[in-house]
Amino acid sequence: MNGKFVVGLTGGIGSGKSAAADEFARLGATVVDTDAIAHELTAQGGPAVPQIRALFGESYVTPDGRMDRMEMRRLVFADPGAKKKLEALLHPMIRAESERRIAVAPGPYVIHVVPLLVESPGYRRRVRRVLVVDCREEIQLARVQQRSSLQAQEVRQIIESQAPRAARLAAADDVIDNSGTLDALHKQVAVLHRKYLGLARSSETNLS
Repeated sequence: MNGKFVVGLTGGIGSGKSAAADEFARLGATVVDTDAIAHELTAQGGPAVPQIRALFGESYVTPDGRMDRMEMRRLVFADPGAKKKLEALLHPMIRAESERRIAVAPGPYVIHVVPLLVESPGYRRRVRRVLVVDCREEIQLARVQQRSSLQAQEVRQIIESQAPRAARLAAADDVIDNSGTLDALHKQVAVLHRKYLGLARSSETNLS
């Protein structure tokens, strides 16, 4: 990817991907987050909204002109065909914007946050390393319920729709255990930051 050293950061819902990415950013890495890009594409005035309206109808767009995320979540869990239609619309747009941001990234390396990286083989070919933020399912459940209005059953549905924990760990080059405190997470990020700085420098040397 344009010679950039890119680390794909992934993990299940509620695992702490955002907390880890925020700390990498604080230490100087450039973070390119596919979820954040998806939100921008489907926000008020977002470039994907007219196509969402055309594909799914007015009931999936709010009065102020953004995708109704709650209604869309219900639809894609109930209808696999609708999920495929939404992915066929959004994934190419997300990929193109991700590549643009990575190409101009100012940091020494890029943390590319891709929640479904393990489920998306194309992404695996575009990152140098896979970093998995990991914790037990009961911790995921508690965290998501604490920060959202989702019921336990809805959170479990999301967890079950993602790659199994074992599959993510099997794909990992590096793992952050986020079962403990934020301080413990930050310490693990600091160790990996030093590692990635070294790998990025080596990569640049090999390219020159």
